Amino acid sequence: MKPINKVAIIGTGVIGASWAAFYLSKGFQVSAFDPAVDAELNLKNRVQTYLLDLFELAEEQTTSSDHYVSDTLKNLTFYQNLADAVKDADFIQENGPERIDLKKDLYAQLTQNCPKDSIIASSSSGLKISDIQHDCLYPERIVLGHPFNPPHLLPLVEIIGGEKTQANYIHDAFEFYTFLGKKPILIQKEVKGHVANRLQSAIWREAFYLVSEGVCSAEDIDIAITNGPGLRWAIFGPYLNMQLANQHGFKAAMHHLGEPMSEWWADMHPYTLSEEKIEMLNEETQQFVKKLGDKNLQLLRDQALLRSLKMRKELDLP
Repeated sequence: MKPINKVAIIGTGVIGASWAAFYLSKGFQVSAFDPAVDAELNLKNRVQTYLLDLFELAEEQTTSSDHYVSDTLKNLTFYQNLADAVKDADFIQENGPERIDLKKDLYAQLTQNCPKDSIIASSSSGLKISDIQHDCLYPERIVLGHPFNPPHLLPLVEIIGGEKTQANYIHDAFEFYTFLGKKPILIQKEVKGHVANRLQSAIWREAFYLVSEGVCSAEDIDIAITNGPGLRWAIFGPYLNMQLANQHGFKAAMHHLGEPMSEWWADMHPYTLSEEKIEMLNEETQQFVKKLGDKNLQLLRDQALLRSLKMRKELDLP
């Protein structure tokens, strides 16, 4: 793998800005491009906030947070056109809109203007790399590098190649993210939504169904998750939790719970969102939000994430 000194961020919305802060915190020169109005100002404002999160997370703090942010921002350059942003980038993290037609156009431009051996990693949350890399120059270096929001804090990165991706680039992307402290997983088969989004989508489907059917409120759903399985999931995932569900391990737990779980699955009905259902679910959600008062939910979430990440590191959790 060639040395990586400069990372290009293409698309600087919430995900792109979070990635930018992460790469800056690791000492990279970061170039950025986004065609949106006020993209440069919004990027710098977001990056400053995210860098404060990363400063708090850092174990060794040898300077003040203000100096850390100002010094780190010196390595960020925003360009007014895509070609300049990627022309000498060693690694590209793409965060464009989740539309296949736009992705194809974007990747045609990217691959025409960046070095032919630079890895291009897509943050796409559901599109397949095989569908993106058609009509690209040197498509063998295009991979999925899908994070979980916010990527400057959450370690997960999902990695897979497309039909035209060479295995060495998938390996290099995995090693690169691992070196930076991420927790990458290698996906062996392309599916829409990848892995983590399919898992949480299954939870969302049932959460929306239960509220739509009047079984419980949106607040009840959130309380059920955050005060029940969600607490366990922040420590271990489904398989290790099932291992601990029975004193004799996974297989014994499956023999005990398998039949009732199969009955629950059979009782889960197909569910399709309509505009009417969306309106109803939004009203339920806003009632819950209003009940919480004027709390800054994003700030609360990120503060809790920081403490959870520190806990996971101290306990060396997988």
